[in-house]
Amino acid sequence: MKRLILALALILSAPFAYAVQPDEVLPDPAMEQRARDISAGLRCLVCRNESIDESNAELARDLRLLVRERLLEGDTNDEVVDYVVDRYGEYVLLNPTTRGSNIFLWLAGPIMAVIALILAFFYLRGRATAKPATEDRLSADEEARLSEILKD
Repeated sequence: MKRLILALALILSAPFAYAVQPDEVLPDPAMEQRARDISAGLRCLVCRNESIDESNAELARDLRLLVRERLLEGDTNDEVVDYVVDRYGEYVLLNPTTRGSNIFLWLAGPIMAVIALILAFFYLRGRATAKPATEDRLSADEEARLSEILKD
């Protein structure tokens, strides 16, 4: 019974999973779907790793309205995204492009991993070929002195 109630609660809460308010919804379902698709790829600048479609922040609401406004003006999906990126910068994209200066960010991880592997290889190789530390023997005088100390 508890599982049935939980499943029913999850099913009924699905339409409310998004933060889009009823007054934001476009009358044309196809246009609304386009707006949702665009909003899913735009980052909320307040919530950071949440899309504007999921965020309840005022700025996210403003961005959702801006997206819908641009669609009503006849812009294509790419034109709407370009407009928002021009206005707020590439940080607003949840999946940044691999062009321009972002290529360094995309390549930094793999390059650092290769450098770490090379350094680990040379470190381990150096340890394997290193001569073991030799123990210095005591001189005859030191052995005699030690035996005197130990007798006492």
